[in-house]
Amino acid sequence: MPASITLSQISWATPDGRPLFSDLDLSFGRDRSGLVGRNGVGKTTLLKLISGQIRPQSGTVAVSGSVGVLRQSVQVAADETIADLFGVAAALELLRRAEAGAATADELASADWALEPRIATALNRTGLDAEPQTLLAALSGGQRTRAALAALIFSEPDFLLLDEPTNNLDREGREAVITLISGWRAGAVIVSHDRELLESVDQIVELTSLGATRYGGNWSHYRERKALELAAARHDLADAEKRTAEIARKAQANVERQAHRDSAGRKMAAKGGIPRIMLGGMKERSETTGGDNARLAERRRAQALEETKAAREKIEILQPLSVSLPPTGLPASKIVLKIDGVTAGYRPDEPVIRDLSFDVTGPERIAITGPNGSGKTTLLALITGELKAWAGTVAVMTGFAMLDQKVGLLDPSASIRDNFRRINPQADENTCRAALARFMFRADAALQTVSTLSGGQLLRAGLACTLGAAPPPLLILDEPTNHLDIDSISAVEAGLGAYDGTLMVVSHDETFLENIGITRRLELPGGDTGG
Repeated sequence: MPASITLSQISWATPDGRPLFSDLDLSFGRDRSGLVGRNGVGKTTLLKLISGQIRPQSGTVAVSGSVGVLRQSVQVAADETIADLFGVAAALELLRRAEAGAATADELASADWALEPRIATALNRTGLDAEPQTLLAALSGGQRTRAALAALIFSEPDFLLLDEPTNNLDREGREAVITLISGWRAGAVIVSHDRELLESVDQIVELTSLGATRYGGNWSHYRERKALELAAARHDLADAEKRTAEIARKAQANVERQAHRDSAGRKMAAKGGIPRIMLGGMKERSETTGGDNARLAERRRAQALEETKAAREKIEILQPLSVSLPPTGLPASKIVLKIDGVTAGYRPDEPVIRDLSFDVTGPERIAITGPNGSGKTTLLALITGELKAWAGTVAVMTGFAMLDQKVGLLDPSASIRDNFRRINPQADENTCRAALARFMFRADAALQTVSTLSGGQLLRAGLACTLGAAPPPLLILDEPTNHLDIDSISAVEAGLGAYDGTLMVVSHDETFLENIGITRRLELPGGDTGG
């Protein structure tokens, strides 16, 4: 029987009663499926339902074939090794005893002499250079993700279930995962916001509050389809607005005709010659006709307005965010930052950065790249003053703002609006509201408490508060796209695209870097190349 996953009439709600799925029908065959959708829509929950970690509140999940699951985080015990992760520690110990001549005849008969080459092959496919006895606790987060992915490959499942497999990986690690998925010939369901990875899948399944929609082809084909949907939605809106205007015109014409008839009737009555009983009947018919026409016109108008509203809402869902920002006034010739002969680190005699020098002039857009452990976050700490250099100098020549993954400049207990007013004390209420609206925080949305925001909303709020009124000439971002959904990443890209100051970004997301118009790369060498 061919391997397959079938979800039938699935319903599931969060513990606080928020419904995620209602009568959801979805199936997967032996193809590579990218699962996309906004944060909180239920992508990870769907993987848990497929893997059997949770049960649906109604409906059925049928899986034909074996399933291997990669979760977003890999928790490890202090003594756990790669061999434990692969489930082969006992088998490897048997091989050691056999090599030492200490195995029994029965043990020798059951020994898997091809085991070690198979382990090495799986590790190599994820680009991880490590031995089976390596402690997982000694690996970086990115290396542990690769080890877990290698363990899945080793088990040869019919389906891979991957939850954000490229999060926390450096460029080398991301390329290894993308290469693996590109060559994977069994089934896979991949939750990811990594558009480069999604280019290697066979289909995109978009999950929304209304259900699931399947789009054949990779990410580029999906975007083309969405662009067509947006064009169709704009056409529907134009038609709906035209009908609304036409109904309003006809209703006004009917009112004017009825008024003209009523006026003519009053003039005839004034001249006399029409019996009183006929005048009464004419008046009653006129009032009835006028009332019927008014009710019919109102029903048509309400229906047209509802169609217009629905068409406009669909456009707001499909249309990418477009942002306009005040200029920073940064001259192209101004030196923004000078790093001269800097050496720094956290432990004595273990420098993370050695003798680093560079200048930043004018509105450059710089990507700080390098393998995990090469000192990217350390460099940002030096620039922002959180860390002092052991040797050399760091000189920031202009105002700046720093946005990390947690957007630490925002007070989580305050509203977005109150954070904006605190960060921009010179801005009045109108400026505040206009700036927040540009980043889709309109009306009551601006009053949301920061601690209640999703990851994408949080970063968008940070950008709104930082760039909305008087943008600083230097903006520093540390892995801004981690844990964001694709719609949120697009919103961030739109905001940064409208920014005319200097941008320094740490990111392994090549699509993101390309979309924000990086003009220069600062490659930091060395460090832990495995993560």
